[in-house]
Amino acid sequence: MVQPISTQPELRSVLRPARGRMPAIVVGAAGLGTALLFGALVLWFHYGTAVFFEMITSGIASCF
Repeated sequence: MVQPISTQPELRSVLRPARGRMPAIVVGAAGLGTALLFGALVLWFHYGTAVFFEMITSGIASCF
């Protein structure tokens, strides 16, 4: 039986490096999400809930 001659690299060797990047992407996304949440909490405690609810009501009022 004749074996095919392939000049393309094996698919497994092409996909292997992407697995090493996935944990870094997940850790980066988790860090970014944590930083955004922390920033929102800092602003919440600095300005208080009154400003937050005023922004929500003004946003709703501008829609209608």
